Amino acid sequence: MPEFHAYAATSPKGILEPYSFDPGDIGPEEVEIKVTHCGICHSDLSMLNNDWGMSSYPFVPGHEVVGTVVALGEHAKGLKIGQRVGVGWSASSCLSCPQCISGDHNLCATTQGTIVGRHGGFADRLRVQWIWARPLPEGLDSKNAGPLLCGGVTVFTPLLGYDVSPSARVGVIGIGGLGHMALQFANKWGCEVHAFTTSDSKEAEARQLGAHHVHNTRSPDALKKLAGSLDLIISTINVPQNVPALLDTLAPHGRLHVVGAVLEPLQIPAFSLIMAQRSVTGSPTGSPSALDTMLSFSARHNVAPVIETFPMSKVNDALDHLRSGKARYRIVLENDIS
Repeated sequence: MPEFHAYAATSPKGILEPYSFDPGDIGPEEVEIKVTHCGICHSDLSMLNNDWGMSSYPFVPGHEVVGTVVALGEHAKGLKIGQRVGVGWSASSCLSCPQCISGDHNLCATTQGTIVGRHGGFADRLRVQWIWARPLPEGLDSKNAGPLLCGGVTVFTPLLGYDVSPSARVGVIGIGGLGHMALQFANKWGCEVHAFTTSDSKEAEARQLGAHHVHNTRSPDALKKLAGSLDLIISTINVPQNVPALLDTLAPHGRLHVVGAVLEPLQIPAFSLIMAQRSVTGSPTGSPSALDTMLSFSARHNVAPVIETFPMSKVNDALDHLRSGKARYRIVLENDIS
């Protein structure tokens, strides 16, 4: 039997330590990947801490995985040994429900997360269902691809799923791990891009990333000046915000789309929705098809996350760097497990 080597925590908020396990025989629909890189997402911290109440231990984080195919189950399709692939938040789905059949595999009721009830990519090997191991375009660097597979597709999906026009005015709240990629995608999509931040120090970088306009939301007049003008706002932050004021910046038929996991309820005034036929929506990551489209778009338009790298053996240092809020803007582990 093969043995996989990983870094795991044995309790919530625990230190990650070397951990080996027997994965058993490869399943008929599984693909085994030799991990070369793995991004660190804030969701890894949330799962490590069991903030969402669905973690199991020993816990191996990692759901922004890049590597090469080293083994295929007998019913795995569309992949070959040695192929470079990426895996995001999802590791399997049923392939037979209405959601899967219609292409919304990520909305399948039985979708299993890569780090939910299974071991993730802070390891030398990873197994997932073949449909969730997506081929990487040649133009994408392996170091940069990991964060695109979760954070990237999360902010790309609203542009793709809501048929956003290239002439649309799009706002992005938060210039962080998700937001800095959203600015790039919206700019390359052809939109007029508005960045919302609480820090004037981020203005220059926001403009470099694709923002045409930068607004400090701590300024009382910043949102008022935008009244009725934006077609879409993508909120990437996980802290409470002034939803009524944000809705007032939307044009008729405008949409506030939430991808930041705010644990507190949103306060949404009904009349702001009704009188201008506005919407408040949300979405998780993306389907295999959305992942493919996003990866191709990124390769064609040179969209890439701003990253810092750590060797996987220094994973605890990397997590501390993320906890400190100093990460700019995504951390990628380079696999040095021997």
